[in-house]
Amino acid sequence: MTRKKVKLAFITNDSARKATYKKRKKGLLKKVSELSTLCGVDACAIVYSPYESEPEVWPGPVGVQLVISRFKRMPEMEQSKKMVNQEGFIKHRIAKANEQLRKQCKENREKEMTEVMYQCLTGRGIQDLMMADLHDLGWLVDQNVKKIEKRIEFLKKMAPPQQAKPPTTPPGEPSMPVDGIPRTGWFNQWMNNPGQNKGSGSGNEMTMKFHENHNFMWSSAFFP
Repeated sequence: MTRKKVKLAFITNDSARKATYKKRKKGLLKKVSELSTLCGVDACAIVYSPYESEPEVWPGPVGVQLVISRFKRMPEMEQSKKMVNQEGFIKHRIAKANEQLRKQCKENREKEMTEVMYQCLTGRGIQDLMMADLHDLGWLVDQNVKKIEKRIEFLKKMAPPQQAKPPTTPPGEPSMPVDGIPRTGWFNQWMNNPGQNKGSGSGNEMTMKFHENHNFMWSSAFFP
């Protein structure tokens, strides 16, 4: 079961305030002891209260004197370097909250202008935008363009170098055309249309035109 959050305010009831003091003092001294043991640091605690005639110290009078003497030997600038009073602590918290608020407002404004930019891409006009909105929208567009340009440059650097394409003509296949028909398809065309490629020879002989106006005789002995 989780503890109920206690409101940090002065306890008006005397008995309740005294009981709370004893319980919280015990917890405080325990935490100081744990800090000194776990982290190996010199620490001490001095607690004054209206319920006791003498202040309670930890770890003891000698230990407290050693820590205080060591602290006093430090330069004054070092002594007050990390000291804060109630006013200084509150000012620091206010400044931190204001910085967080400024960052959140900037993030919300960027999201708002991003939505306007996407709406403009779908056909929305910008006539109803104020000058501040136009300024912020232009800044956002410039930022997106810069990101796109950086991405393009990155992809160009990562792309592998282009290699020369290998020749499409198979090894050993002649590449010069015959009667305007490439060598790669000339023989297939002749075989599919034998009637259009009859030679001038007699009998079963066929004459096919060869390169440089030479005639080559294909005997019927090879084509039974």
